Amino acid sequence: MSRASASGNAPTKRGTSGTAAFSAGELILMPGSVGDLYRLVSGLVRLHAVDGAGYGVTLRYVKPGGYFGVEALTAQRRRYFAEAVTDSSAEPVEVERLTRQGLVELSTFLASSLEHMSDSLLRLAGKPLRARVAAVLLELVDSALAGTNAAGDSVIYLTHDDLAAAVGSVRETVTKVIGDMARSGALRAGYGKIMVLDQRLLAEMANA
Repeated sequence: MSRASASGNAPTKRGTSGTAAFSAGELILMPGSVGDLYRLVSGLVRLHAVDGAGYGVTLRYVKPGGYFGVEALTAQRRRYFAEAVTDSSAEPVEVERLTRQGLVELSTFLASSLEHMSDSLLRLAGKPLRARVAAVLLELVDSALAGTNAAGDSVIYLTHDDLAAAVGSVRETVTKVIGDMARSGALRAGYGKIMVLDQRLLAEMANA
């Protein structure tokens, strides 16, 4: 992971098109002062926070077309990390130069993100762990972490440790839940990957 600058932004590698390239595992933003607003062009970015006891939780994932660093709009201090999950590229956004359509897209994304965050908090507060795991897997099935195997099944390249961080749990407990879900026929677990066999069943688990 790269070191962040004093402003809370990690050093960026600028491409010829004005985009910034980030390697998998690289920190893009850190808690601290306001930095850039970014629009993700490719890859997958994870926003996560760490509490005083050192426990981390994933706040949300950003997929291509999504924005992060939105505190730049309000000059509030950042309270989270933004990390490239896969090799990613993003373009800095100058709000004052956005067109009317660009402002509409940004506003729509912010509204959608707020709704997503509310759903995530409700899952963390009141949903069983199996529902939280199923919801995260469904969210990632069309992300840069996913692919398709020869049988046509979706494969998410994610460790149990990463999945535990995404649902606010620990690896051992998540591994047990994954085993139960595998026995139900919803998925199959492999080393560093999870194969989704039945998305309908997974959706039922997420809504349970």
